[in-house]
Amino acid sequence: NLRNMKIFKENESILREDVRDIYLEIGGTLKVIEGSSFLISGGVGFIGSYFMDLLKFCNDNIFMESVTAICVDNFVTGVPERIGHIRHNENFMFLNADISKPIEIDYDIDYIINAASIASPSYYRKYPIETLETNVLGLKNLIELGMKKNIKSFLNLSSSEIYGDPDESHIPTGEDYNGNVSCTGPRACYDESKRLGETMVVNYYKEYKVPIKSARPFNVYGPGLMLNDKRVIPDFFNDAIHKRKIQILSDGTPTRSFCYISDAVKGFMLVLLSEFDGEAFNIGNDRTEISMKGLAELIAGIVGNVAIEYKKSKEKDYLTDNPQRRCPDLSKAKSYLNYYPKVELEAGLGRLYQWYKQESNI
Repeated sequence: NLRNMKIFKENESILREDVRDIYLEIGGTLKVIEGSSFLISGGVGFIGSYFMDLLKFCNDNIFMESVTAICVDNFVTGVPERIGHIRHNENFMFLNADISKPIEIDYDIDYIINAASIASPSYYRKYPIETLETNVLGLKNLIELGMKKNIKSFLNLSSSEIYGDPDESHIPTGEDYNGNVSCTGPRACYDESKRLGETMVVNYYKEYKVPIKSARPFNVYGPGLMLNDKRVIPDFFNDAIHKRKIQILSDGTPTRSFCYISDAVKGFMLVLLSEFDGEAFNIGNDRTEISMKGLAELIAGIVGNVAIEYKKSKEKDYLTDNPQRRCPDLSKAKSYLNYYPKVELEAGLGRLYQWYKQESNI
Protein backbone atom coordinates (compact mmCIF):
# COMPACT_ATOMS: atom_id res chain seq x y z
CA ASN A 1 0.00 0.00 0.00
CA LEU A 2 0.99 3.66 -0.32
CA ARG A 3 1.94 4.00 3.34
CA ASN A 4 4.31 1.04 3.21
CA MET A 5 5.85 2.36 -0.01
CA LYS A 6 6.53 5.68 1.73
CA ILE A 7 8.02 3.88 4.75
CA PHE A 8 10.45 1.83 2.72
CA LYS A 9 11.47 4.77 0.52
CA GLU A 10 12.34 6.81 3.60
CA ASN A 11 14.25 3.87 5.03
CA GLU A 12 16.23 3.05 1.88
CA SER A 13 19.28 4.93 3.16
CA ILE A 14 19.64 2.57 6.14
CA LEU A 15 19.20 -0.48 3.90
CA ARG A 16 21.76 0.89 1.40
CA GLU A 17 24.29 1.45 4.18
CA ASP A 18 23.85 -2.13 5.37
CA VAL A 19 24.35 -3.50 1.87
CA ARG A 20 27.37 -1.26 1.31
CA ASP A 21 28.88 -2.61 4.53
CA ILE A 22 28.40 -6.17 3.28
CA TYR A 23 30.19 -5.31 0.07
CA LEU A 24 33.05 -3.56 1.87
CA GLU A 25 33.60 -6.73 3.91
CA ILE A 26 33.49 -9.34 1.12
CA GLY A 27 33.60 -7.40 -2.16
CA GLY A 28 36.53 -9.39 -3.48
CA THR A 29 34.65 -12.64 -2.94
CA LEU A 30 31.60 -11.31 -4.79
CA LYS A 31 33.57 -10.65 -7.98
CA VAL A 32 33.01 -14.25 -9.08
CA ILE A 33 29.24 -13.74 -9.47
CA GLU A 34 29.52 -10.89 -12.00
CA GLY A 35 27.27 -11.53 -15.00
CA SER A 36 25.69 -14.60 -13.42
CA SER A 37 22.04 -15.48 -12.77
CA PHE A 38 20.31 -16.15 -9.44
CA LEU A 39 17.09 -17.66 -8.23
CA ILE A 40 16.17 -16.46 -4.74
CA SER A 41 13.18 -18.07 -3.05
CA GLY A 42 11.57 -15.93 -0.38
CA GLY A 43 13.19 -12.90 -1.99
CA VAL A 44 10.53 -10.58 -0.60
CA GLY A 45 11.10 -11.75 2.98
CA PHE A 46 13.29 -10.23 5.67
CA ILE A 47 16.51 -12.04 4.73
CA GLY A 48 15.77 -12.74 1.07
CA SER A 49 15.23 -9.05 0.28
CA TYR A 50 18.75 -8.24 1.49
CA PHE A 51 20.16 -10.64 -1.08
CA MET A 52 18.17 -8.79 -3.73
CA ASP A 53 19.50 -5.45 -2.48
CA LEU A 54 23.07 -6.72 -2.46
CA LEU A 55 22.84 -7.86 -6.08
CA LYS A 56 21.34 -4.51 -7.10
CA PHE A 57 24.14 -2.66 -5.27
CA CYS A 58 26.76 -4.68 -7.12
CA ASN A 59 25.04 -4.00 -10.46
CA ASP A 60 24.78 -0.27 -9.77
CA ASN A 61 28.24 0.31 -8.33
CA ILE A 62 30.64 -2.53 -9.10
CA PHE A 63 29.89 -4.90 -11.95
CA MET A 64 30.48 -4.15 -15.60
CA GLU A 65 28.17 -7.04 -16.53
CA SER A 66 24.98 -7.14 -14.46
CA VAL A 67 23.72 -10.01 -12.36
CA THR A 68 20.14 -11.10 -13.07
CA ALA A 69 17.84 -12.57 -10.45
CA ILE A 70 14.51 -14.35 -10.33
CA CYS A 71 12.66 -13.81 -7.06
CA VAL A 72 10.19 -16.59 -6.24
CA ASP A 73 7.76 -15.73 -3.45
CA ASN A 74 4.09 -16.38 -2.68
CA PHE A 75 3.84 -13.11 -0.70
CA VAL A 76 2.22 -14.83 2.30
CA THR A 77 4.59 -13.37 4.91
CA GLY A 78 6.77 -11.12 2.74
CA VAL A 79 6.09 -7.39 2.37
CA PRO A 80 6.02 -6.44 -1.34
CA GLU A 81 6.86 -2.81 -0.58
CA ARG A 82 10.21 -3.93 0.85
CA ILE A 83 11.51 -4.52 -2.66
CA GLY A 84 9.44 -1.80 -4.35
CA HIS A 85 12.59 0.01 -5.47
CA ILE A 86 13.62 -2.96 -7.64
CA ARG A 87 10.25 -4.30 -8.78
CA HIS A 88 10.65 -2.69 -12.21
CA ASN A 89 14.41 -3.11 -12.57
CA GLU A 90 15.20 -4.90 -15.84
CA ASN A 91 17.66 -7.24 -14.14
CA PHE A 92 15.08 -8.62 -11.70
CA MET A 93 12.08 -10.83 -12.32
CA PHE A 94 9.36 -11.63 -9.78
CA LEU A 95 7.43 -14.89 -9.85
CA ASN A 96 4.42 -15.31 -7.56
CA ALA A 97 4.66 -19.01 -6.80
CA ASP A 98 4.69 -21.53 -3.96
CA ILE A 99 7.94 -23.51 -3.92
CA SER A 100 6.20 -26.48 -2.30
CA LYS A 101 4.69 -27.04 -5.77
CA PRO A 102 6.95 -27.96 -8.74
CA ILE A 103 8.46 -24.91 -10.42
CA GLU A 104 9.40 -24.54 -14.08
CA ILE A 105 11.91 -21.83 -15.00
CA ASP A 106 12.81 -21.24 -18.63
CA TYR A 107 15.95 -19.21 -17.88
CA ASP A 108 19.49 -20.25 -17.05
CA ILE A 109 20.33 -20.28 -13.34
CA ASP A 110 23.85 -20.24 -11.90
CA TYR A 111 23.06 -19.85 -8.19
CA ILE A 112 20.07 -20.70 -6.00
CA ILE A 113 19.45 -19.23 -2.55
CA ASN A 114 16.60 -20.83 -0.61
CA ALA A 115 15.39 -18.18 1.84
CA ALA A 116 11.71 -19.16 1.74
CA SER A 117 10.30 -20.21 5.10
CA ILE A 118 7.81 -19.35 7.82
CA ALA A 119 10.38 -18.48 10.47
CA SER A 120 8.47 -16.71 13.25
CA PRO A 121 7.38 -19.21 15.96
CA SER A 122 3.93 -17.66 16.34
CA TYR A 123 3.32 -18.07 12.62
CA TYR A 124 4.74 -21.56 12.17
CA ARG A 125 2.73 -22.81 15.13
CA LYS A 126 -0.33 -21.36 13.38
CA TYR A 127 0.58 -22.82 9.98
CA PRO A 128 2.39 -26.11 10.73
CA ILE A 129 1.53 -27.96 7.52
CA GLU A 130 2.49 -25.04 5.29
CA THR A 131 5.75 -24.77 7.26
CA LEU A 132 6.52 -28.46 6.73
CA GLU A 133 5.71 -28.32 3.04
CA THR A 134 7.83 -25.23 2.40
CA ASN A 135 10.87 -26.52 4.30
CA VAL A 136 10.79 -30.04 2.85
CA LEU A 137 8.91 -30.18 -0.46
CA GLY A 138 10.00 -26.65 -1.36
CA LEU A 139 13.65 -27.43 -0.79
CA LYS A 140 13.38 -30.67 -2.76
CA ASN A 141 11.78 -28.88 -5.70
CA LEU A 142 14.51 -26.24 -5.73
CA ILE A 143 17.32 -28.81 -5.50
CA GLU A 144 15.90 -30.76 -8.44
CA LEU A 145 15.50 -27.54 -10.42
CA GLY A 146 19.13 -26.77 -9.64
CA MET A 147 20.17 -30.17 -10.93
CA LYS A 148 18.37 -29.52 -14.23
CA LYS A 149 20.08 -26.14 -14.55
CA ASN A 150 23.54 -27.49 -13.66
CA ILE A 151 23.99 -24.75 -11.07
CA LYS A 152 27.33 -23.56 -9.71
CA SER A 153 26.18 -23.39 -6.09
CA PHE A 154 23.08 -23.65 -3.88
CA LEU A 155 22.63 -22.10 -0.44
CA ASN A 156 20.01 -23.62 1.83
CA LEU A 157 19.08 -21.40 4.77
CA SER A 158 18.51 -23.84 7.60
CA SER A 159 18.18 -22.70 11.22
CA SER A 160 19.86 -22.81 14.61
CA GLU A 161 16.52 -24.27 15.73
CA ILE A 162 17.77 -27.65 14.51
CA TYR A 163 19.74 -27.82 17.78
CA GLY A 164 16.59 -27.58 19.89
CA ASP A 165 17.38 -26.90 23.55
CA PRO A 166 21.10 -27.72 24.02
CA ASP A 167 22.41 -28.77 27.42
CA GLU A 168 24.91 -26.53 29.18
CA SER A 169 27.88 -28.59 27.99
CA HIS A 170 27.01 -27.71 24.37
CA ILE A 171 26.89 -23.92 24.78
CA PRO A 172 28.33 -22.38 22.63
CA THR A 173 26.86 -24.88 20.16
CA GLY A 174 28.97 -26.30 17.36
CA GLU A 175 27.89 -27.92 14.10
CA ASP A 176 28.77 -31.36 15.46
CA TYR A 177 26.03 -31.20 18.12
CA ASN A 178 23.18 -33.53 17.12
CA GLY A 179 20.47 -31.60 18.91
CA ASN A 180 17.86 -31.98 21.65
CA VAL A 181 14.65 -31.63 19.66
CA SER A 182 11.06 -32.77 20.14
CA CYS A 183 9.62 -34.39 17.01
CA THR A 184 5.99 -33.89 18.14
CA GLY A 185 5.93 -30.60 20.07
CA PRO A 186 4.47 -27.27 18.87
CA ARG A 187 7.82 -26.15 17.41
CA ALA A 188 8.54 -29.47 15.69
CA CYS A 189 6.97 -28.50 12.36
CA TYR A 190 9.78 -25.98 11.92
CA ASP A 191 12.67 -27.63 13.79
CA GLU A 192 12.25 -31.10 12.33
CA SER A 193 11.53 -29.93 8.78
CA LYS A 194 14.74 -27.89 8.87
CA ARG A 195 16.60 -30.97 10.13
CA LEU A 196 15.15 -33.10 7.32
CA GLY A 197 16.10 -30.34 4.89
CA GLU A 198 19.73 -30.67 5.94
CA THR A 199 19.49 -34.44 5.51
CA MET A 200 18.38 -33.82 1.92
CA VAL A 201 21.26 -31.41 1.38
CA VAL A 202 23.83 -33.97 2.48
CA ASN A 203 22.33 -36.82 0.48
CA TYR A 204 21.75 -34.91 -2.75
CA TYR A 205 25.38 -33.89 -2.56
CA LYS A 206 26.55 -37.46 -1.88
CA GLU A 207 24.32 -39.08 -4.52
CA TYR A 208 24.33 -36.45 -7.29
CA LYS A 209 27.18 -34.07 -6.39
CA VAL A 210 24.81 -31.11 -6.19
CA PRO A 211 27.02 -28.18 -5.06
CA ILE A 212 24.83 -27.36 -2.07
CA LYS A 213 25.57 -26.00 1.40
CA SER A 214 23.53 -25.16 4.50
CA ALA A 215 23.80 -22.10 6.73
CA ARG A 216 22.34 -22.18 10.24
CA PRO A 217 21.31 -18.62 11.16
CA PHE A 218 21.31 -17.65 14.84
CA ASN A 219 18.56 -15.12 15.63
CA VAL A 220 19.03 -12.61 12.81
CA TYR A 221 17.53 -9.14 13.26
CA GLY A 222 17.65 -5.76 11.58
CA PRO A 223 15.78 -3.31 9.33
CA GLY A 224 13.00 -4.99 7.39
CA LEU A 225 11.94 -7.11 10.38
CA MET A 226 8.43 -5.75 10.74
CA LEU A 227 6.98 -4.69 14.10
CA ASN A 228 4.21 -7.29 13.77
CA ASP A 229 6.62 -10.16 13.09
CA LYS A 230 6.00 -11.57 16.62
CA ARG A 231 9.66 -12.40 17.29
CA VAL A 232 11.14 -11.02 20.47
CA ILE A 233 13.07 -7.98 19.20
CA PRO A 234 10.20 -6.50 17.15
CA ASP A 235 7.80 -7.38 19.99
CA PHE A 236 9.90 -5.43 22.51
CA PHE A 237 10.34 -2.50 20.13
CA ASN A 238 6.62 -2.51 19.32
CA ASP A 239 5.80 -2.05 22.99
CA ALA A 240 8.54 0.52 23.58
CA ILE A 241 7.86 2.68 20.52
CA HIS A 242 4.18 2.89 21.37
CA LYS A 243 5.00 3.80 24.97
CA ARG A 244 3.60 0.62 26.43
CA LYS A 245 5.43 -1.45 29.01
CA ILE A 246 7.76 -3.97 27.37
CA GLN A 247 6.16 -7.35 28.04
CA ILE A 248 8.51 -10.23 28.85
CA LEU A 249 6.54 -13.43 28.25
CA SER A 250 8.88 -15.64 30.30
CA ASP A 251 10.81 -15.33 33.55
CA GLY A 252 13.42 -13.32 31.65
CA THR A 253 16.25 -15.83 32.03
CA PRO A 254 16.38 -17.50 28.57
CA THR A 255 19.29 -16.19 26.52
CA ARG A 256 19.96 -15.58 22.83
CA SER A 257 22.86 -14.40 20.69
CA PHE A 258 21.49 -11.98 18.10
CA CYS A 259 23.13 -11.37 14.72
CA TYR A 260 22.65 -8.12 12.79
CA ILE A 261 21.40 -8.62 9.24
CA SER A 262 24.52 -7.30 7.44
CA ASP A 263 26.75 -9.72 9.36
CA ALA A 264 24.35 -12.56 8.61
CA VAL A 265 24.10 -11.92 4.86
CA LYS A 266 27.88 -11.56 4.69
CA GLY A 267 28.18 -15.02 6.21
CA PHE A 268 25.53 -16.51 3.95
CA MET A 269 27.30 -15.28 0.82
CA LEU A 270 30.60 -16.68 2.06
CA VAL A 271 28.92 -20.07 2.49
CA LEU A 272 27.30 -19.92 -0.97
CA LEU A 273 30.55 -19.02 -2.71
CA SER A 274 32.69 -21.51 -0.82
CA GLU A 275 33.79 -24.93 -2.05
CA PHE A 276 32.47 -26.80 0.98
CA ASP A 277 29.65 -28.72 -0.69
CA GLY A 278 27.48 -30.82 1.61
CA GLU A 279 28.62 -28.89 4.70
CA ALA A 280 26.69 -26.83 7.25
CA PHE A 281 27.92 -23.65 8.92
CA ASN A 282 26.71 -21.71 11.93
CA ILE A 283 26.23 -18.06 11.00
CA GLY A 284 25.57 -15.65 13.84
CA ASN A 285 27.25 -13.46 16.44
CA ASP A 286 29.21 -15.06 19.27
CA ARG A 287 30.20 -11.80 20.94
CA THR A 288 27.12 -11.22 23.14
CA GLU A 289 24.73 -13.72 24.71
CA ILE A 290 21.97 -11.78 26.43
CA SER A 291 18.98 -12.73 28.58
CA MET A 292 15.47 -11.67 27.65
CA LYS A 293 15.49 -9.42 30.72
CA GLY A 294 18.77 -7.88 29.57
CA LEU A 295 17.43 -7.42 26.03
CA ALA A 296 14.29 -5.70 27.33
CA GLU A 297 16.40 -3.36 29.46
CA LEU A 298 18.68 -2.57 26.51
CA ILE A 299 15.77 -1.73 24.20
CA ALA A 300 14.06 0.27 26.96
CA GLY A 301 17.26 2.29 27.34
CA ILE A 302 17.56 2.89 23.58
CA VAL A 303 13.97 4.10 23.23
CA GLY A 304 13.81 5.85 26.63
CA ASN A 305 11.06 6.32 29.22
CA VAL A 306 9.85 2.73 28.93
CA ALA A 307 9.01 0.34 31.79
CA ILE A 308 9.17 -3.47 31.77
CA GLU A 309 6.63 -6.00 33.01
CA TYR A 310 6.33 -9.78 33.12
CA LYS A 311 3.24 -11.30 31.52
CA LYS A 312 1.99 -14.70 30.44
CA SER A 313 1.48 -15.18 26.70
CA LYS A 314 -2.03 -15.73 25.38
CA GLU A 315 -0.55 -18.52 23.22
CA LYS A 316 -0.73 -21.67 25.35
CA ASP A 317 2.33 -23.21 23.63
CA TYR A 318 4.43 -20.05 23.65
CA LEU A 319 7.10 -21.44 26.01
CA THR A 320 6.79 -25.15 25.17
CA ASP A 321 10.16 -26.52 23.99
CA ASN A 322 11.55 -22.98 24.03
CA PRO A 323 15.38 -23.21 24.19
CA GLN A 324 16.88 -21.83 27.38
CA ARG A 325 20.12 -20.74 25.74
CA ARG A 326 21.21 -20.08 22.19
CA CYS A 327 24.80 -19.15 21.34
CA PRO A 328 26.83 -20.24 18.30
CA ASP A 329 30.28 -21.72 18.20
CA LEU A 330 31.65 -20.02 15.07
CA SER A 331 34.99 -21.83 14.99
CA LYS A 332 34.17 -23.64 11.74
CA ALA A 333 32.98 -20.51 9.91
CA LYS A 334 35.98 -18.53 11.15
CA SER A 335 38.43 -21.23 10.10
CA TYR A 336 36.90 -22.26 6.75
CA LEU A 337 35.31 -18.99 5.61
CA ASN A 338 37.18 -16.26 7.50
CA TYR A 339 33.80 -15.16 8.83
CA TYR A 340 33.81 -12.68 11.70
CA PRO A 341 30.70 -10.73 12.74
CA LYS A 342 31.35 -7.04 13.37
CA VAL A 343 28.15 -5.33 14.55
CA GLU A 344 27.72 -5.15 18.32
CA LEU A 345 24.22 -5.75 19.67
CA GLU A 346 23.61 -2.24 20.99
CA ALA A 347 24.74 -0.65 17.71
CA GLY A 348 22.56 -3.00 15.66
CA LEU A 349 19.52 -2.36 17.84
CA GLY A 350 20.17 1.38 17.47
CA ARG A 351 20.10 1.09 13.68
CA LEU A 352 16.90 -0.95 13.85
CA TYR A 353 15.35 1.69 16.14
CA GLN A 354 16.13 4.39 13.58
CA TRP A 355 14.39 2.29 10.95
CA TYR A 356 11.37 1.70 13.20
CA LYS A 357 11.13 5.41 14.03
CA GLN A 358 10.84 6.23 10.37
CA GLU A 359 8.35 3.42 9.87
CA SER A 360 6.18 4.68 12.73
CA ASN A 361 6.64 8.35 11.77
CA ILE A 362 7.80 9.32 15.27
